[in-house]
Amino acid sequence: MKALLICSGGFDSVTLAYRLAADNALGALLTFDYGQRHKKEIDAARLCAERLGVPHLVMDIGHIGRQLSGSALTDDIDVPHGHYSEENMKVTVVPNRNAIMLTIAFGVAAARGLDTVALAVHGGDHFIYPDCRPDFIRLFGDMQAKALDGVAEVALLAPYVNADKTEIARDAARFNVPVAETWSCYEGGDIHCGRCGTCVERIEAMALAGLADPTPYQDDQFWRDAVARAK
Repeated sequence: MKALLICSGGFDSVTLAYRLAADNALGALLTFDYGQRHKKEIDAARLCAERLGVPHLVMDIGHIGRQLSGSALTDDIDVPHGHYSEENMKVTVVPNRNAIMLTIAFGVAAARGLDTVALAVHGGDHFIYPDCRPDFIRLFGDMQAKALDGVAEVALLAPYVNADKTEIARDAARFNVPVAETWSCYEGGDIHCGRCGTCVERIEAMALAGLADPTPYQDDQFWRDAVARAK
């Protein structure tokens, strides 16, 4: 297997990159610039590709992203703070983002002779993002098999789709991922804010896995109250 990994530069996708590289199954990273409010995660993806010695492809789909308005990830909307699974996190949905990215990724993989497209969606995404759910992943893989019938055989790999973030944290330790060099924060400040949904989820996952988190946060205690409120 040689995989084209959709890599945002975040904790999850970089961990999957290291997992695939450990099996000599990583062919290239594909990062999308869709007009997100900051580019720090793109820089993190570039650093990951350099460390692992694989090509890093950056796809500019900003002209598409500008039409997918109304999300705190792309527009001038306050980033919600709190637990990742709370209702207010729905403002971070970018409509059909994964479906669009995956469609492009399958075409790129086929053109480059890679046999797999990999994606690091996980169980914690299901509540908020419909194009991260197991049924979507299964059906999208089936659809692409039809789209590329007779042209190329490209599988869809989403090994964390039924797992939680804690399992990803354990893999990060297992595969020696430089966690502090990944970028998850929605805010895009100098360091992770520690209060947005992805920061809270990231800190919680590391704690549940019993791992020290080397990432600096502006607020490294907020997550405790956010988790308690969500229970």
